[in-house]
Amino acid sequence: MQPTTKKILIITYYWPPAGGPGVQRWLKFVKYLPDFGFEPHVYIPENPTYPIVDEKLLEQVSNKAIIIKNKIIEPYRWASFFSKKNTKKISSGIIPSKKKQALIEKVMLWIRGNFFIPDARILWVKPSVVFLKEYIEKHQIETIITTGPPHSLHLIGLQLKKQTNIKWIADFRDPWTTIGYHKELMLNEKSEKKHKELEKSVLNSADIIIVTSPTTKNEFAKLTSKPIEVITNGYDVEKVAKTELDEKFTIAHIGSFLSDRNPRILWKALKELVKENNEFAADFQLKLIGKVSQDVLESIDEFKLTKFVNNLGYLSHNEAVLHQRTSQVLLLIEIDSEETRCIIPGKLFEYMVSDRPIIAIGPKASDFETILKETNTGQFFTYDEKSKVKEIILTYYQLYKLNNLKVYPIGLQYYSRKSLTEKLVKSCLTNY
Repeated sequence: MQPTTKKILIITYYWPPAGGPGVQRWLKFVKYLPDFGFEPHVYIPENPTYPIVDEKLLEQVSNKAIIIKNKIIEPYRWASFFSKKNTKKISSGIIPSKKKQALIEKVMLWIRGNFFIPDARILWVKPSVVFLKEYIEKHQIETIITTGPPHSLHLIGLQLKKQTNIKWIADFRDPWTTIGYHKELMLNEKSEKKHKELEKSVLNSADIIIVTSPTTKNEFAKLTSKPIEVITNGYDVEKVAKTELDEKFTIAHIGSFLSDRNPRILWKALKELVKENNEFAADFQLKLIGKVSQDVLESIDEFKLTKFVNNLGYLSHNEAVLHQRTSQVLLLIEIDSEETRCIIPGKLFEYMVSDRPIIAIGPKASDFETILKETNTGQFFTYDEKSKVKEIILTYYQLYKLNNLKVYPIGLQYYSRKSLTEKLVKSCLTNY
């Protein structure tokens, strides 16, 4: 093992006990960075308002990580005085369709979009720059890494770069102005312009840009000539006791089921199957784990599938991994739009090592379609392929009845968290 001598500072909002997918990427990079000779210092908010909390994740924080905390002013905490339920939904990305938004939701979205640019954590930028400038000098930090969303954190990096000229890597877990919910924020012309100006400034000031998909790389390459590296999310080895598969023919969706991720072709296919096949109806169960939008639940009810639903709500990461491995089939849904072709859901990689077949529905030419095909871990469909979705469900059901529903993945090692950390080190931390 190499000696841990090089110091890097990771600036992140999401960190245990935060739950959800946003925390996993840097939690795991930090776990493996010491193996490659880096001492990770992690800067996080002292008093955040996380929409999802998973205390179990605290056990996964590396004991070699140096954690630094600083207070944050959270507008969502103020907003919760007016509507705690709506505030929690919006902060976790569950935005109702425009037709179903209450007045308070419309007002909150408009304020969020036009007063807090680029996001509600903008008030953390100034105090963080003051605090970290001194910290960097005192501890001889060589490189800083900002990760967003929230993209406000890149503004911390932008200011530190200007004031110290330190090496700065900007990591984009999601795009900025083309992210799915951006158009839901009711931005006026001035706000839209400011978002784009900040995005361009960050992209042209950072020394290296990291993105999670090839499509985002192509998008950003039109805005900057700076080096852009694609480092996807991945999977880690999870210590989960071996368990038997569900007795029912369970199709499980794990993660946030947003209003725009509402696959009506799937509900229609399932409705036809339970109507046409009594045996399928007796065996079938739709398992939902995580936050589910009311729009999705209403669509499920519209297609008379509610009685087949087992809605377990949000579970800890460990519990979710267990369900991934015991369900018969795993469901992966992405919003059907041009902007979401670049999104590679973080749970895809955990799905891939669960040894269960994946049914994925998303926009044409999605980046995650390529990964599914290359790893032989599932089937991808667009939103106009209802008959094909129905056919694959029936095929999987028949294999389930024969006790022979299996997958035969290939090339998964490339997406292990340790392999991806090695790529991060070689492509971003040592080559530039």
